[in-house]
Amino acid sequence: MYSHSNFRSNNNKRFSSFGRGRRYGGFRHHNNKPKTTLGNNPNIFIKKALPIEQAAFHITHSSFDDFNLITPLKQNIAKKGYVTPTPIQDQAITPILEGRDLIGLANTGTGKTAAFLIPLIDKLFRTRNQKALIIAPTRELAVQINEELRSFAWDMKLYTALVIGGANMNRQIHDIRRNPHFVIATPGRLKDLVERKLIYLDDFKNIVLDEVDLMVDIGFIQDVKYFISLLPKERQSLFFSATISPKVREILNTFVTNPVTVSVSQQNTSENVEQNVIKVIDKSKKVDQLHDLLITDGFEKVLIFGRTKHGVERLSKELEFRGFKVGSIHGNKSQGQRQKTLQSFKQNEIQVLLATDVASRGLDINNVTHVINYELPENYEDYIHRIGRTGRAGKLGKALTFID
Repeated sequence: MYSHSNFRSNNNKRFSSFGRGRRYGGFRHHNNKPKTTLGNNPNIFIKKALPIEQAAFHITHSSFDDFNLITPLKQNIAKKGYVTPTPIQDQAITPILEGRDLIGLANTGTGKTAAFLIPLIDKLFRTRNQKALIIAPTRELAVQINEELRSFAWDMKLYTALVIGGANMNRQIHDIRRNPHFVIATPGRLKDLVERKLIYLDDFKNIVLDEVDLMVDIGFIQDVKYFISLLPKERQSLFFSATISPKVREILNTFVTNPVTVSVSQQNTSENVEQNVIKVIDKSKKVDQLHDLLITDGFEKVLIFGRTKHGVERLSKELEFRGFKVGSIHGNKSQGQRQKTLQSFKQNEIQVLLATDVASRGLDINNVTHVINYELPENYEDYIHRIGRTGRAGKLGKALTFID
């Protein structure tokens, strides 16, 4: 257990007002948000990482060349530096190439985006009269899927349309009218365009629901059922989720037919992430403990999670005042601002990214050295997804959780 007692005091006066009333360490606890009880058992946040070789899975396909993929796609895979498929890719690509429906259960950071993109790109390149729809729960994840798709399909004349909230509607309508091969969408904007009769879901014979458990958690279950009701009966359906709750099972039963199930979700949390806690000694000096961590050797690329957008923004400004290179993403930022900040973090232009749980699902950011839970998430599942931003692609990462 970490316990930093040597606080930096040069800015205590400026920050002390954050400790009054119901504000702790820069985040306001709103009465309408249920208080998490995760801190009652700090041991759940403590776990040693396994050496990478102990966490490895058996791989059937030793390289992407082993798959029956078209040459341009193999070349693009090689350009991205992909050599050996991850377990979910190893087990999912072949049945998808065979046209089977598939249920993919895998923890975050396991490479499942490429597991469905690679075979779908191969299929649509061979049969150009088909289209694919990919539905993701958050804008950031949809943008990331679109970027990865474009890199895999480079110079293959396969066109995409990104349909998400917070972005220019006219541009999206223009892209849809170009009759793209792939549409990547978030539920809200997709429903809007369907109701305007700008997108007809019966045109799509290939459909992916990604991170379905989150779509259910954030209230999109009725929209997802609505989309499924509009899809053609004859289709290939791919369903990816970290967990299958009763509500997710309800969707699943109406979505896939005689599916192949691929599960590589053997542990709740990644074996590559070392987990520990930070004991908060004095709530009014919590930010000083954070400060001392961030100036420690090794904290090179740090993702910090808070629970409210206002608290995240206040802490971002405080750390910036203290001289750190920081950025923040949350619901009060425009989509353009969020993407610009994410790119700055990915390109190492800023050291610290602060975020609400909008960033806890699906985002693939290379070489995040530490995830810090400055405030506890509302449940353990959110914790799992938060810390999954580090320890990715076979690398070791560290997760630290502040406990009062």
